This record gives sequence, C-alpha cells and structure tokens, in this order.
Amino acid sequence: MIDILGTEADDVVDKVQLKIEKSKIYRNLEILDDREEEVVVGRFGLELGGEERTQREIAKKLGISRSYVSRIEKRALMKLYHGFYKAKR
Repeated sequence: MIDILGTEADDVVDKVQLKIEKSKIYRNLEILDDREEEVVVGRFGLELGGEERTQREIAKKLGISRSYVSRIEKRALMKLYHGFYKAKR
C-alpha cells in the first residue's frame, strides 16, 4: 500500500517540477531571438496544449536542415542556461 501511495505522490511531484521548469523557460524566452524561440517552443511543447516535436519536424516546418535546428537548439539552450545562472545570482 505504501509503495502505491508513494508512486502517486512522486508522479504529482514530477508534474509540478515540470510545470516549474517550463515556467522558468517562459520567463526567459525573451533572451532568445525569434528562430531560437520557435525551435525551443516546438521542441519542448511549450505552446498551449503543445506536443514536443522532433528536430526533423521543426526543420521541415522552417525549411531548414535538421542539423541546423540542432545547432539553433543548442545555442538557445546555452542562452537559457546562462539566463538561469544570472537570475540565481
């Protein structure tokens, strides 16, 4: 019984943590340029009711290569990481 109850609480905590992380990303999206924001929002399903999309899906939508989406995503995540780091100081 304890194991079952523990699992449900863990699931709730995980969902709350995910919402907190997404809210941190939302607050820092303004540091990204338009294309970076579009890639991050698409990759992580940040639009209202959005689903996470693959780099290939985003590349097709934007008319660019998947490897270029990967580079944009990496650059955007580094900007967000540094934005979080600065905000914590």
